[in-house]
Amino acid sequence: MTLATPSTVYSLFRATALWRPDNLAIQSGVSTWSYGELLDCVDRFASVLRKHGLKPGDRLAILSENRPEYTMLQLACARIGAIVACLNWRLANEELKHCIDIVEPSIFFVSARFTEKLDQTIVDQRVKISLDNSLSVANAAAADTQSPWSDPEQGLLLLNTSGTTGLPKAALISHRAEIARMTVLRMDLGVQPSDAFLAWAPMYHMGGSDHTLSSMMMGAPVIITDGLDLDAMVDAIGSHQLGWLILMPATIEPLLQRIKDSGTQIRGVRVVGSSADMLPAALIAEASALFNAPFANSFGATETGLPPATAHLIPIGEVPTSLDKQRSSMCEFRIVDSQGCDVESGAVGEIILRGPTLFSGYWNAPEVNAKDFRGGWFHMGDLFRQTDAGGLEFAGRSKYMIKSGGENIYPAEIERVLLADPRIDDVAVVRKPDEHWGEIPVAFVVRNNAQLLDSDIETLCRARLAGYKRPREIYFINMDELPRSDSGKIIRETLERRLTSISTDS
Repeated sequence: MTLATPSTVYSLFRATALWRPDNLAIQSGVSTWSYGELLDCVDRFASVLRKHGLKPGDRLAILSENRPEYTMLQLACARIGAIVACLNWRLANEELKHCIDIVEPSIFFVSARFTEKLDQTIVDQRVKISLDNSLSVANAAAADTQSPWSDPEQGLLLLNTSGTTGLPKAALISHRAEIARMTVLRMDLGVQPSDAFLAWAPMYHMGGSDHTLSSMMMGAPVIITDGLDLDAMVDAIGSHQLGWLILMPATIEPLLQRIKDSGTQIRGVRVVGSSADMLPAALIAEASALFNAPFANSFGATETGLPPATAHLIPIGEVPTSLDKQRSSMCEFRIVDSQGCDVESGAVGEIILRGPTLFSGYWNAPEVNAKDFRGGWFHMGDLFRQTDAGGLEFAGRSKYMIKSGGENIYPAEIERVLLADPRIDDVAVVRKPDEHWGEIPVAFVVRNNAQLLDSDIETLCRARLAGYKRPREIYFINMDELPRSDSGKIIRETLERRLTSISTDS
């Protein structure tokens, strides 16, 4: 028998705001909100959403750059039980329409920067509200007085993640999962409520929204920048004690250089970096030494949060010779073979897990959910082996994926676009290591028309794919040069080795 009402993202945020109303909650440029002021804005936004007919379980979509109103709307939806579809503005219009069609939002909030993009994508009569004057509208409304939503299993966020079918899926993140993710952030990375969070990563990404909401529940300051605004980021780094400074492969070097050029004195960072596997070891050492903070040897996912393996911190200034992971708190995992049986220590298998940080499944994708949650565990599609010392060594991806600048790309996303052109008989997209982005997509194309050129491939991709998904290199080959298994599947690793030989020859 439950006697107390369960906590939600909103209730924990509200408790913090009532306890420390004068503490800094959000800073964006010259604008600031205390926790008391932010709570008032959120409750007024909730009233506006109710007037537009938004009910528990309804979806509200946001298409916008990072800005305070983004977080206010997320917290307002947390109050009324609605779900926020955080749309990726980097997607091509066709991809964006697919993401919208999956979740069927009844109302859109869009910034001026992306209004034209949304108008080109959605031509029906659903409500579209400008984010640029939404705060004025909210301030004119009365604060919501209805009882806040209190079911922690209710979904709060829908974050798009790439799929092996070649089209993005929408991962549903509940209040329970967000609360658990905040807990792991504190347990494993040692982030404190007094530590500010620098929200530069896109809020359609877990790196932007997850940790902003964690900060709101902890009562920590959030410094919101309009993406990779190096000057604003350097100013925040010099002005605030930061918790986890998330840096992705393509962002580390320019930020380090800007800090050096400006002569900025770093106020303090508790943990820096992410995705150590994607970076040169020397750069990891340089970054951790500059920030005087250990480097996060992370391995998580949109679907899982920081788990299963983000508990290892590389010591300050160390050039790592091994990137073995450590098990995250608040998760159970197993390493299994293709039959779902546990493998022996040292053997490679797929990592499967369960725990409170786990998402609630892909929206409107029952077949995918049945497959990925079989046996009561979430199957990540990532291959690991357990070392004799008890660490976890990443061995590859069973669901072949390219990680470029912090974004996930599946080859099928690119291949389906190219194969739709009648001048192309076959195509294989593989990953290639890149010092700047971590990895880049490279396409091997079998053409039946010699007039098809690299520029034509670029045109095809530009029309239907986000910029980071477009192949950075294109090689035209014959059909018999595509390596295949006995079952006819392309062996991508063979093509990767071919790229290595091409680089060596050049």
